[in-house]
Amino acid sequence: MKEKDLKFSKDSLFLVTGGAGFIGSNLCEAILDMGYKVRCLDDLSTGKQENVDMFLSNPNYEFIKGDIKDYETCLKACESVDYVLHQAAWGSVPRSLEMPQFYCENNIGGTVNMLEAARHCHVKKFVYASSSSVYGDSKVFPQKEGYEGEALSIYAVTKKNNEQWAKQYAMHYGLDTYGLRYFNVFGKRQDPDSTYAAVIPKFIKQLINNERPTINGDGTQSRDFTYVQNVVEANLKACLASHEIAGNVFNIALGDETQLIDIYNSISKYLNKNIEPIFASPRRGDIKCSKADITKARKYLNYNPQYNFAKGLEETLKWYKNN
Repeated sequence: MKEKDLKFSKDSLFLVTGGAGFIGSNLCEAILDMGYKVRCLDDLSTGKQENVDMFLSNPNYEFIKGDIKDYETCLKACESVDYVLHQAAWGSVPRSLEMPQFYCENNIGGTVNMLEAARHCHVKKFVYASSSSVYGDSKVFPQKEGYEGEALSIYAVTKKNNEQWAKQYAMHYGLDTYGLRYFNVFGKRQDPDSTYAAVIPKFIKQLINNERPTINGDGTQSRDFTYVQNVVEANLKACLASHEIAGNVFNIALGDETQLIDIYNSISKYLNKNIEPIFASPRRGDIKCSKADITKARKYLNYNPQYNFAKGLEETLKWYKNN
């Protein structure tokens, strides 16, 4: 079942926090395409206005420029909302190690503000972005909910903390919360220009510009790379999930792993480039391998990823070539 086949009541209003970001803008687009209303909340600190400019003429779209660190803004954004898709956060493991206090205020404080606002506004479902980073040094492979290790970065701590807060809101206040642990999402509108850019857009841009990309480590580290449309599907299906499973977290991935060097070679081949990468030392706080067990999401969210890695990469490469 694809997202266009999912049915909500016709006047449903979705709030997407971080809606001008990479994943957020893809969510806004999908919901508007389905004919529902979207309110986008973003302070444009990491999101970009150009990611949502194409929605401005749509009468079902509303943009609020605001910060989740401000509770009154969160309250205003949640007014009359049916479903909250909370994506707003500062990402990047290395950057979190440089700015621990800010990550606490933004990622944890901002999420608690959103949970509290959603509770007061009687939101039906609160779906939020967690991260595979919560698995840290877990010895269980593939990574499975309930078998988390020690967090290896400040960013991971903030996501782990958010899961606990969301569980408390489900337990004590009856707010239906669902945490989605994203594994290495990629796709259109992902920023290749940030110092902390994800590896796929970075490789694509550098190879298009005939630059030598850097691979941190020997290239054998693997990730469960997940095309953004699979993440969109998971968010929308979580909005239809049963009240009985509120407070739970789910791995959102492909359930597969790909080595960085193989990705590099696939992108090079598609772009018809033959450039030797630079190998550098591994990044602090990074894990060697990640692969998700997606059994729980399949069972309880009816999550069934439509895009395998090759299909997702092809769609992504097409988009970057044209943009």
